[in-house]
Amino acid sequence: MQDSVVAFLTSPSGHPGDGPVEVVQTHGAMIFLAGDIALKIKRSVHYDYMDLSTLDRREAMLRRELALNKPIAPEIYQDVVPVTRAQDGSLMLDGDGTPVEWVLRMRRFPARNELAAIAAAGGIDDDMADDLGTAIFAFHQQTPRRDCDGAQLARDILDELDGVFAGMGDRLEPSLIRRFLGHSRAALDRLAPVLRARGETGHVRRCHGDLHLGNLVLLDGRPVPFDALEFDETLGTCDVLYDLAFLIMDLRHRGLDRQANMVLNAYLLSASGREDEGVAALPLFIATRAAIRAMVLTQTALATGARANPEAARYLGTAVAALAPEPASLVLVGGLSGTGKTTVSRALAPLIGAAPGAVHLRSDLERKAMRGRDARSRLGTEAYTAQARARVYQRVSGRARTILAAGHSVLLDATFLDEEARRAAQDIAQKAGAATTKLWLHAPLPILLERVRGRSGDASDADEHVVRKQFSLGKAPDDWQVISAEGSVSETIELAVKALNPPPEQ
Repeated sequence: MQDSVVAFLTSPSGHPGDGPVEVVQTHGAMIFLAGDIALKIKRSVHYDYMDLSTLDRREAMLRRELALNKPIAPEIYQDVVPVTRAQDGSLMLDGDGTPVEWVLRMRRFPARNELAAIAAAGGIDDDMADDLGTAIFAFHQQTPRRDCDGAQLARDILDELDGVFAGMGDRLEPSLIRRFLGHSRAALDRLAPVLRARGETGHVRRCHGDLHLGNLVLLDGRPVPFDALEFDETLGTCDVLYDLAFLIMDLRHRGLDRQANMVLNAYLLSASGREDEGVAALPLFIATRAAIRAMVLTQTALATGARANPEAARYLGTAVAALAPEPASLVLVGGLSGTGKTTVSRALAPLIGAAPGAVHLRSDLERKAMRGRDARSRLGTEAYTAQARARVYQRVSGRARTILAAGHSVLLDATFLDEEARRAAQDIAQKAGAATTKLWLHAPLPILLERVRGRSGDASDADEHVVRKQFSLGKAPDDWQVISAEGSVSETIELAVKALNPPPEQ
């Protein structure tokens, strides 16, 4: 039955869009693209986790897909209509005959606007990565809360993977499957109390469920999720960081480690510390997302009669690697305004600790977040009094303490001119048992003055007057490694990376 529908929707008489019809296939759907119209049908398939074997089930899934996605992407989603068969046997879209298939009708957007295409073209810059993290947090805030046992949700997914992978030993490396299943169970046992508590405190919601770059699109310059998972309410209900983990994993799989790190940091900054404890589960979440991707690619190959997909093996390797994270560490990047602390910190953070790298806590951003201000807005002098500065360091220190306790690395980016702030950071590291690296960036005063004069759109409010005052008071602490910042940005970063990873002693 679906063969005739597919032939109809790929024909000029069946598809209302202009021009030839392009067909995109997944393991559970087929999308027919022509002109500015996209038509989607569900495949008649029955997997352990998704039953689309009857017409009624396929209609219900398309209507659920419409209900989930139209509120977040009304520019795309229109309605659900039937493909009908007339008495003479001919097919018609949205006709009066007997429905033989159901179609989700959508407005087509340019393929170049998909975040996957933008990523492939090298177009996800720092600003877009920040916007992504902020947009995903805002989306999660709008989703309905579900009072569920977060540990049980994770256990159910691993049980499902266990069953599905059992039949894929001829397509995926059996030793990788065994390692993933064993390590993920051990991680879940360790994290169960954390996940259970997060379920009790509002961090489990009816999320997107399939939040990778292929399901994000740039509309009017803003990232918008679409194609939320609709076929299983249980799978669509998850910890918000598990939802985010798919995007992080996808970015890293494409070699965009910096962007993945920035997405996480923008999300956590928007959350104002409310998600910091949850980073303990990121290795398990990233690993599970990668394993699911391996499973889906393998199932798609089976459904379309293709050979084993080598990308599936890569994903499974990513899953195993994520479950062996490095120990948490603390990196302090200090120095006067204009030395390039944030530029260097953004380059270092993805290189530190477990994926997707250290949580980058920047005092300038935390200061503005505390006041509900945009990063690019300017604050008055009242935000820079000794008391106000102390409150900022207290906030940063509190977040660092929580994240380190969760087993995740932290990079603190601040001037650290106050000895008390330096002692507090060292105390945090000692109590957490975390190895600490302290880098102090230094450049001559004329260079610093020239740099702050040329700033625009930066979160730092420091001007020439502030820099002169800092220079008269600040010097490198005795126990910090001094990094020359008077050269180019790339030279400073290279020196900082070497200091972060010194060669072994001969």
